[in-house]
Amino acid sequence: MPRVATTSPAARIPRSGIRTLMELALHDPEAIHLEIGEPDLAPPAHVVDATAAAARAGRTGYTSSLGLTELRAAAADRVAQRYGRPTSADEIVVTHGAMHGLAMAMATMLAPGDELLVPDPAFPNWEMAAVAAGVVPRRYATHARDGFVPDPAEVEARITPRTRAMIICSPNNPTGAVYPPHVLEALVEVARRHDLWVLSDECYESITFDAPHVSPTAYDTDGRVVAFYSLSKSYAMTGWRAGWAVVPDPEVVEMMGHLAEATVACPSTTGQVGALAAITGPQDVVDAAVASYRDRRDAALALLERRGVSHVRPAGAFYLMVDVGEPDTDAFALRLLEHRHVAVAPGSTFGDAAAGMVRVSLAAPRADLLEGLDRLADEVLARRAGAAAGSGAGLAAAR
Repeated sequence: MPRVATTSPAARIPRSGIRTLMELALHDPEAIHLEIGEPDLAPPAHVVDATAAAARAGRTGYTSSLGLTELRAAAADRVAQRYGRPTSADEIVVTHGAMHGLAMAMATMLAPGDELLVPDPAFPNWEMAAVAAGVVPRRYATHARDGFVPDPAEVEARITPRTRAMIICSPNNPTGAVYPPHVLEALVEVARRHDLWVLSDECYESITFDAPHVSPTAYDTDGRVVAFYSLSKSYAMTGWRAGWAVVPDPEVVEMMGHLAEATVACPSTTGQVGALAAITGPQDVVDAAVASYRDRRDAALALLERRGVSHVRPAGAFYLMVDVGEPDTDAFALRLLEHRHVAVAPGSTFGDAAAGMVRVSLAAPRADLLEGLDRLADEVLARRAGAAAGSGAGLAAAR
């Protein structure tokens, strides 16, 4: 029978450690799930009602590959109102979730062999999509000591003659960092100096705790910033697969439409109806969700402080990076799941800058989150005590 083409880009796509732990944890009925970034809240009732009504009315057929006209217009209005950037419906490409938009943009705007700068730590799916498109991911470091906010000079130092684009993600997955306006402005200026595209993943735009979200589109003067949005996180609509991209270049819009036609035909019609209801309807449910995540964050930080476990305070999204004091975070995550029935995402899946850390989702139910962190702290402190005892025994023997 025919064999898989080992030279296919798909054969080189790395596996996400997030999904690996999730699938292992699904076999443990006692597992506390802190590994996956999925809200525990229900989608807004008015979204469910609007989608159900549309489905009952038979609104389930194909749409334009670029999305429903009314959703494109509503998304453009939202961007203009939130970020002060005049945006037309013609600049909106509705996508089958934000990651689909990012993958299409990479395949459209970049050529095989081009380099794409991604932050370290990075959401692994960015690199997976880059490899699928034949693009070479190249990382720029962010540091725990800086709250994982990038230094534009360090980013610029990673640029080579083959670099064609950079990814910015604020609020950030996996770190929860929210980039200050002056950093975003400087990153866009770096891109301008080197004539790079900026792919701005803004899935967590609504979820900030200490300062409002600022989009790099605010500093874009020549149409190089393409921003991607999602309904998954803000509205608890992960499985609806609905998002959109703001694409200033009409040629790129057309090409992304062709690529959508070749891959998904069009975004989910019911998902688009739900998206329209979400962004045009009442937003109090989003405010309540953010308040809930802020409460969970503060409770989680207090618990870790009390237990003496190091961590980096997140300013947005719903993730928390915890220092477990071990370089092999895969082994730590597997051991934590096996012995204490808690699933977390190992830092190794996000990059070198997450060495010794694991990512914890704050979107889990509050009681589960705190119980899971307590067990995680038990594991960290037990290993720490064991290491200290071993070191003491070694010193005694040396005497």
